[in-house]
Amino acid sequence: MTQRLFSGVQPSGNLHLGNYLGAIKQWVELQDSYEAFFCVVDLHAITVPQDPAELRKKILEIAKIYLAAGVNPEKSTIFIQSHVAGHTELGWILNTIATMGELGRMTQYKDKSGIMDFDDFERSLKDVSARPDTSKSPELKKAIQQLSSLEAEDIGSSTAFETARHFFQIFKEQFYNSGVGLFDYPVLMAADVLLYDTEAVPVGKDQMQHIELMRDLAQRFNSRFGETFTLPKGVLSKEGQLIMGLDDPMKKMSKSAASEYNYIALTDDADTVRRKIKKAVTDSGSEIIYSDEKPALKNLINIYTLLSKKSTSEIEAMYAGKGYGDFKTDLAEVVVNFLMPFQERLKAISDEEALAILRAGAEKAKRLSEQKIKSVYEKVGLIW
Repeated sequence: MTQRLFSGVQPSGNLHLGNYLGAIKQWVELQDSYEAFFCVVDLHAITVPQDPAELRKKILEIAKIYLAAGVNPEKSTIFIQSHVAGHTELGWILNTIATMGELGRMTQYKDKSGIMDFDDFERSLKDVSARPDTSKSPELKKAIQQLSSLEAEDIGSSTAFETARHFFQIFKEQFYNSGVGLFDYPVLMAADVLLYDTEAVPVGKDQMQHIELMRDLAQRFNSRFGETFTLPKGVLSKEGQLIMGLDDPMKKMSKSAASEYNYIALTDDADTVRRKIKKAVTDSGSEIIYSDEKPALKNLINIYTLLSKKSTSEIEAMYAGKGYGDFKTDLAEVVVNFLMPFQERLKAISDEEALAILRAGAEKAKRLSEQKIKSVYEKVGLIW
């Protein structure tokens, strides 16, 4: 029996080369080996404020990008998350067995909210108690700076008690003001996957924590109510881990980045692509070599290899004796030659065509999800 695979992208920000090379390209390859479900996860998008008109536009745009990239509705089920009520129904039921602690430790929640997790908070308070002179505690100073933007010297002379109280007030205020949806979204993510007895979830290394939570919740439910959910496994994407920001090779390319020079959007025109690559940061020394010691250049070479199918050694040989200028000029054309046909396919897909595919996919997803929801209702004592 063919295994099931589930993945999705939020309709927010601008989808970029990192999204394509790290996720969507992999989907296209995997859809021949799995019964694949690809979702536009619009309910996840609204965990942070969205402009309603822009959100509706983005939902359709993401679906069209799936199709233009090669996700085939004859092979894969493509749908909008909010069109299948089972996602939120199961999400609520899983909420009843999830704990605050495991959600508070989720790395992406901490990154998006700016709040340290509960364990870090507790360790910092213990650190204060152990060291009356907080100026000698670099761990605490760093933690307080993260939470309050206070300068370390402003708190260095405080007593341990005053510092701990101040620290707790900051933590409490930021935690109380953070959105419940943002805190809770990993449970909805678990519901997305468990709803379809998914065996495989394409992810990057930074999302393996979510897979672990999904498995924990599935095992917990199965233990309490009987075997119900399949335990999913993460399918690591090697390529996506290689695509970093053009302006900072130490951080992943991000569709929510403050600067447009961090990413190359899948909808960027040729001139924009050339401008962004020209401005991409490089390393010291002009030699074109693939090395961990030259992370900025390594990132650009990764993009080149993945789009041109040339090996890193071939690229090194091509640019022996040449500098960054020649390399960047050619890389820009490689990216343009990929994006222009992609964008032509994108333009050819009408809203009506995309909606028809999404609605057909939702109907199939509903039929499957209702079977699982019925079983869950019966297990927990609800009336179906």
